[in-house]
Amino acid sequence: MHTPIPVTVLTGFLGAGKTTLLKYMLKAEHGLKIAVIENEFSEAGIDSQLLGDEPVQVMTLANGCVCCSIHGDLTRALYLLLERLDAGEIAFERLVIECTGLADPAPVAQTFFVDEELRERYLLDGIITLVDAAHAEVHLAQAIAQAQVGFADRLLLSKTDLVD
Repeated sequence: MHTPIPVTVLTGFLGAGKTTLLKYMLKAEHGLKIAVIENEFSEAGIDSQLLGDEPVQVMTLANGCVCCSIHGDLTRALYLLLERLDAGEIAFERLVIECTGLADPAPVAQTFFVDEELRERYLLDGIITLVDAAHAEVHLAQAIAQAQVGFADRLLLSKTDLVD
């Protein structure tokens, strides 16, 4: 029996600072090997140019962290990471999923409860939603941003230096 791998989901409206927070987490000296599932490509992404356009790509970053970029099927990416982990091809102790800014976190969270094997191997330990303080009023008028805030275990305000 395996100890479940803790999973943290990062959500937040477009431009809220998810990728900035993720990069900070990956560079921090915490001693953890973190796997990342990133489901958006952007110039600010973790290594979007290296990952290409395949449906699921996995690469090991220089600091031992694992980056998995997906176009679509989260379950497939989760199983692929487990297969590579079990085969000894990669090593990680925590998983962070960076959602696209327009993603509803409900289906992401549900993934960890509906599949028995995923439920045994992963533990959803938190949903962190970033809120852009400079644009909060506009963003929170959107239903998707409301869902992201509603599902959050923790809210982080970003860009607070831009508001009075």
